[in-house]
Amino acid sequence: MRLVVDLTKCQGYAQCAFLAPEVFTIQGDEALTYDPDPDEAQRTRIRRAAAACPVQAIRLDQLAEPNRPRPPEEAPGTAAAARGNGGAFLRSGRIVIVGTSLTGLRAAERLREEGFTGSLTLIGEEAHEPYDRPPLSKQVLAGSVPSDDTSLPRRRAIDADWRLGVAATGLDLAARQVHLADGGRIGFDKLLIATGVRARSWPTAAEAALAGVLTLRTREDAATLRQLLAARPRRVLVIGAGFIGCEVASVCRELGLPVTVAEAGPAPLGAALGSVIGAIAGELQIENGVDLRCGVRVVALEGDAGGQLRRARLSDGTTLDVDIAVAALGTVRNGHSLADDVFVAGDVSRAPQPMFGYQFLAVEHWGNAISQAEVAAHNMVSGETERWPHLAVPKFWSVQFGTEIKSVGVPSVADEVAIVQGSVGSRRFLAVYGYKGRIVAAVAFNQNKWLDFYEPLIDQAAPFPPSFHHIDEPEDAQPVPAGFQPAASPTQDATVVVTGHYPNERRARLTDRRLP
Repeated sequence: MRLVVDLTKCQGYAQCAFLAPEVFTIQGDEALTYDPDPDEAQRTRIRRAAAACPVQAIRLDQLAEPNRPRPPEEAPGTAAAARGNGGAFLRSGRIVIVGTSLTGLRAAERLREEGFTGSLTLIGEEAHEPYDRPPLSKQVLAGSVPSDDTSLPRRRAIDADWRLGVAATGLDLAARQVHLADGGRIGFDKLLIATGVRARSWPTAAEAALAGVLTLRTREDAATLRQLLAARPRRVLVIGAGFIGCEVASVCRELGLPVTVAEAGPAPLGAALGSVIGAIAGELQIENGVDLRCGVRVVALEGDAGGQLRRARLSDGTTLDVDIAVAALGTVRNGHSLADDVFVAGDVSRAPQPMFGYQFLAVEHWGNAISQAEVAAHNMVSGETERWPHLAVPKFWSVQFGTEIKSVGVPSVADEVAIVQGSVGSRRFLAVYGYKGRIVAAVAFNQNKWLDFYEPLIDQAAPFPPSFHHIDEPEDAQPVPAGFQPAASPTQDATVVVTGHYPNERRARLTDRRLP
């Protein structure tokens, strides 16, 4: 049995933890953790929990995937061009999806929901069927869930030809073919590129090759790191304090392991939340025993004669004895090309966001993968006048040191931030971000139930700072500079109001609202 919880929706009401306590657990005040591969004996309880969830965030297997014989390999140059978006294409068209992660799976399901009954092929470099990545840096590292138990549930049978364990290496647009690493070629009428991203490796090749130096992105990465942590290393070094780095540090402390986090910027999560809120995340780390070094870079990693990592030299002049170094340096997009009838979705994509000054933003989070997959799948089988814009408000979450951090909007475009609710000292508060007098984001620390209130305000370009009163207002809710680094390249500064709830209703229009 496979299970996943859409944690962009979850608000920590905990009905699931009461109804199926062996599967769902509330960590700290609001953070939900769960077993993604529970025992079949728990099915009845899980179904009750799913029905009782106020926000319908629990998803589990609905239908088993049927066996489908693989069609014969196509000869080069035989791919036919798409013949419009009418019934003929829906019945007999050929769609190829490159990438078998959350985005690829959800796009395939949506295509079938849209009535596409033609040939559907999914190509994935990894040998695994689609699996969920967020548990890899949480439950898997903590040892509560094996890495193999993170397969995503199937909402419906998609009747696809799965090509797993083989990378797509090239694209022949003229012949409409995808080239594979094993020499094969797959013809298509329409193509969706959902290849995602890969972890950025430690830049010095000889040091990156040392045993104990690794990244965290795949199932294999998580399983390897879990094994190393279980061996009780002297100290773990985390290089970079983005979300993955902070979550790894959190698990290390949960396991009672010494951990140092080296962050070149002024605070953890600075690129995502700014230095003001990032500093609070840093306080959480220090309170939980993390040796946090901000404004510090790793100069060198050194190994012994056997090639095992032993030491790290830092820019503050110190040397650490370490057995594990996790390079949490962000990601690199897996390459892609664009053309007619070629679509892109998920982590690999960047799209201009009207709500945020038309910046080309890459949003590498779970909810964005879902929304882009559904919009792309619909657009692949629709005429140009029937296609949907991608105007979903980005959301993300993270669980660190028993605290749930959740966001709606794009904090990184803000110039100011104000804590409008709760208390920083109690680690329960809500911060609202503004850009030139309009609300662009909200971030909650153990206060995520309030984020639904702010999402429509972001759509509406509501004034910042908020003029309305809140429950549990702090004494000083005045805006301060958010603490982001200036953008490398300026973008248009347009104010846009977005209307509509469902993807087919979403529309953006410019407004002449005068901002202070």
